[in-house]
Amino acid sequence: MKCKPLIALICAILPLLPSCSTTRALPEGTYRLAENRIVFPKNKEEVPKGELSPYIKQRSNTYFLLGWNPFLNIYNWAVPGAEDGWSRFCRKIGQAPVVLDEASIPVSCANLESRLRYMGWYNSTVDSALDYRGRRAFVTYKINLGERYTIDDIRFHLPDSGEFAQDFLRDTVNLSIRRGDFLSEQSLEAESVRSTAVMRNQGYYSFSKNNYFFIADTLDTPGKLILDYDVRDYSRNESPLQAVPLRKFHIGEITIEHSPDVPFREEVLLGLNTLHTGDIYSEKAVNTVYSRMSALRLFNSVSVEMSPSDSTTVDCRIRLSESAVQGFKFNLEGSISSSGLWGISPKFSYFHKNIFHGGEWLNLNLNGNFQFKMKDATRSTEAAFSTSLSFPKFLGLPYSVFKGPHIPRTEVGASFAYQHRTEYQRIIASLNYGYFGKIGDRYQYQFSVPRINFVYLFNLDPSFERILDANPMLKYAYQNHFDAGVGGTIFYTTDSDVVPKTSYSFFRTGLDLSGNLVSALNSVLPRDGQGQALVFGSPYSQYVRLELNAGKVFRFGREDEQAIAMRGVIGAGYAYGNSSVMPFEKQFWCGGANSMRGWQARALGPGGDPVDYKFSIPSQTGDTKFEFDIEYRRPLFWKFEFAAFAECGNVWNIRTEEASWGNIRDCYKTIAFDWGMGLRLNLDFILVRVDAGFQLYDPALKTWHGPEDWFEKGFSCVHFGVGYPF
Repeated sequence: MKCKPLIALICAILPLLPSCSTTRALPEGTYRLAENRIVFPKNKEEVPKGELSPYIKQRSNTYFLLGWNPFLNIYNWAVPGAEDGWSRFCRKIGQAPVVLDEASIPVSCANLESRLRYMGWYNSTVDSALDYRGRRAFVTYKINLGERYTIDDIRFHLPDSGEFAQDFLRDTVNLSIRRGDFLSEQSLEAESVRSTAVMRNQGYYSFSKNNYFFIADTLDTPGKLILDYDVRDYSRNESPLQAVPLRKFHIGEITIEHSPDVPFREEVLLGLNTLHTGDIYSEKAVNTVYSRMSALRLFNSVSVEMSPSDSTTVDCRIRLSESAVQGFKFNLEGSISSSGLWGISPKFSYFHKNIFHGGEWLNLNLNGNFQFKMKDATRSTEAAFSTSLSFPKFLGLPYSVFKGPHIPRTEVGASFAYQHRTEYQRIIASLNYGYFGKIGDRYQYQFSVPRINFVYLFNLDPSFERILDANPMLKYAYQNHFDAGVGGTIFYTTDSDVVPKTSYSFFRTGLDLSGNLVSALNSVLPRDGQGQALVFGSPYSQYVRLELNAGKVFRFGREDEQAIAMRGVIGAGYAYGNSSVMPFEKQFWCGGANSMRGWQARALGPGGDPVDYKFSIPSQTGDTKFEFDIEYRRPLFWKFEFAAFAECGNVWNIRTEEASWGNIRDCYKTIAFDWGMGLRLNLDFILVRVDAGFQLYDPALKTWHGPEDWFEKGFSCVHFGVGYPF
């Protein structure tokens, strides 16, 4: 009875349709605030509504699509006034209707007028209109913009004392307000903040934005607006009698304090500190020290306290509070497909953030990946141990080489992985040496120079060996090999929080180059029967691999609690020289908890090729990859969130057999589609999620799937993970 799941789905959706009541729970005589509208007269200049709507005091319910909020409907399932379990559950899950408060409307009008005046629209007026439709209320705010005034000239008035006037005038080329600009309190405030930062970086420790006074004069020269730009030696909340000459300060005594419970080599702290006795005070330099000390991620808090010791000297006290220097972490990801294949990936980590008392990070990781079917011999076991040691400096260079707030870290790492599958067993050993760090607040980088992998296969199943012998392309991917090269990743993000709460974008690019340096030794290296040069008895790999990953998260709704997240992935790799196929572990794949969630990991592609049943566990990979994901996120109740997503993508090969549908030339015909829903538990410091993905189009079957298929074997997958998928 394939129709049963469809009937169940329809029955579940019908109660959520927009036609259901959203006012049932309202008290008698009240109305639900359905919408606030901001309108301007036709053919008149407008102000972006997004800059005004936050100043409306009462906000309406948020909507998901076309004025529909399913959680508002769910709230109204509750019986008004009832306290039974069902009604309490509906109120907990749903969203209460916003009851119109008419008294808030004039307050909102006043707020909007004040905001417009701050933005430079003087004498603006805001009128309101209230429209009732049944028990829903619509409030319209009609805005009549006032006048804007152009700055015709700027006159500076500066203190005569000391060298302040000279320092200030040198910066006037960088003014953010100029002749011809529109006058606004908003722009004047921004200029005072900008200029204050410049002057405090030149030694004026006691200076603040409250030393700025702006006066708009329209009387001195009729028909023109003259802006008097005053900087005074007393603040806005002081009188001229309290004036103090604006002088430059120098750094005096510097002390660094930390708990004896966190032993630390003093020369490291001195190397990170960029402040020196006798230097001119600079707020930028103070922030640099704070950033460097915080980047150790060793101290619970870092404070750089500046206090005047006399009229021209400021002492510095750097205080570092203790924190736990070592600990353990445990992560778990899992999935189950409708074909009955389970996947569990535990990760256990130990870390020490001060192993040699100099901010060195030691990480020990034990990873596992286990895939199996109940009451079936299908099994795959992977276990890996890795260790890394990171130093808080660029080894070989002194701290003084780096002037900014971010210093590269040097990392040395090694790993050993064992994989046991029905077809073979494999060992992968790796070594790497490299650097990672930040550029500004938005860029991160990591480079490995060099990166070395050695892959050794053994205990191949005889039937699998015969398959490899009959398929040269597959055999090259599953051979022992030596992989030595360089690699790097650059990551850009506008929000680096673990669980971002604002709109943000990100971009990641990774590049691997392998085998080029080794190829210089081709003339002296031994060769196998196929002519491949050997290193330690195995062919070395030679390829280039590039992957681009970009995304954007838009937040909207009340308090920005809803989000639309999008991501695109493009990757390509090409083997050449000593290799005809990229190593299996470097090929691209789709599926899993973070990619094409309608499939299990490595169960999709390449292209329209069917699942390769030569492997007991999915092993579908390709030389190239394309994927696009879009996801809607919103809170449910307490710490729980809801997500709905749709995805498309696949992997393809550059070199394929003639009859294969996995070639990149057919990519436009073999793109897979899926959709799904998810539930997340957001604890701020960590996010745990479960996602159910359903296949819409499988290029291997060349068919579209509807609800009657989603609950059948092989057309859906459930994934468990930590953190947002992108």
